[in-house]
Amino acid sequence: MEATLAIHQSRGASVAFIFIYMTDRLTSSVNTPNCDKTYHYGGQAVIEGVMMRGPKDFAVAVRRASGEIVTTCEKVDSTIGRFKWLDKPFLRGTLALIDALALGIKALKYSAEIAMQDATGDETQGSAVNVPGTNDAKNSNRVGDVAVGATMIIGLALGIALFMLLPILIVKPLKASYGLVGWQAAISEGLVKIAIFVLYVTAISLLKDIRRVFQYHGAEHKTINAYEANEELTVENVLRYSKVHVRCGTSFILVVLITSIVVFMFISWKSIFLRFLYKLLLLPVVAGVAYEVIRFAGKHKDCRLSGLLVWPGLLMQKITTREPEPEMIEVAIESLQCVLEAESVSKNEQTSA
Repeated sequence: MEATLAIHQSRGASVAFIFIYMTDRLTSSVNTPNCDKTYHYGGQAVIEGVMMRGPKDFAVAVRRASGEIVTTCEKVDSTIGRFKWLDKPFLRGTLALIDALALGIKALKYSAEIAMQDATGDETQGSAVNVPGTNDAKNSNRVGDVAVGATMIIGLALGIALFMLLPILIVKPLKASYGLVGWQAAISEGLVKIAIFVLYVTAISLLKDIRRVFQYHGAEHKTINAYEANEELTVENVLRYSKVHVRCGTSFILVVLITSIVVFMFISWKSIFLRFLYKLLLLPVVAGVAYEVIRFAGKHKDCRLSGLLVWPGLLMQKITTREPEPEMIEVAIESLQCVLEAESVSKNEQTSA
């Protein structure tokens, strides 16, 4: 069991640390029977699988070591859904991000539990997979919860250190040496953040496990692109579509970085502690503005301004998405179809009632 935990802490840590900026909010406006025509369909890559989300339901499809695809479909617990008055510009962005992260963690835990069960089966030389509800399954789930929780904490701490503290520490001596004023320091700090982000994503893309996650990320995008084009969801059809998407979470994170430059240009700072505190307090503002920019770009695909706003993110997706294997496309399709079927059943039940 200790060996199993170590294996999945390694895989889970990689995914947990990168899934934050891989969470997508993709706008669908196709005429699909029994489904919401304007909802932001999207998802994220998980360990050997894909999570897809609809207005009220989400599904996770994971391919087991045996080749079988297992799925789970549940209702979405959305903050904005429960408090409609919060669905306002610049406010909904932060709440949507929190909801997406919470859902992402839940999806990641499910995929980690499947991977844990497969690894346990391998270690016991083909023993049966733990049955939900049994003591073995509960123990496995507890170990998975500990592993995912620990890696999420490590990932969050590392993210804060890399993208918040390190740029401040780098720019602080430059500010003193070259007499940089507030806006100059803010621009310098923002450029350092972007450089760190690009280098970080490029570096982790060299890891085998991360490349597979990026392939599943590409499979998710291709499936959504095909769905938005009102294409029949078959592996052959989906493979023809692009692996990049205008409303990918990669674009969101870059817009956040650029927005932070503009916001912090107007805030002077003398100590590293105060600068760090300002960043934490104003993070909801930055996230709110960035969310509205991505939302605008999603609704106005043909607008030149939209293209300019998301162009850097589209370039980054050349790294964060890889060409998926047909089997990965199959998993992404299964996940989206689970969501669409759940929504169709719910609407039929409401109609008959």
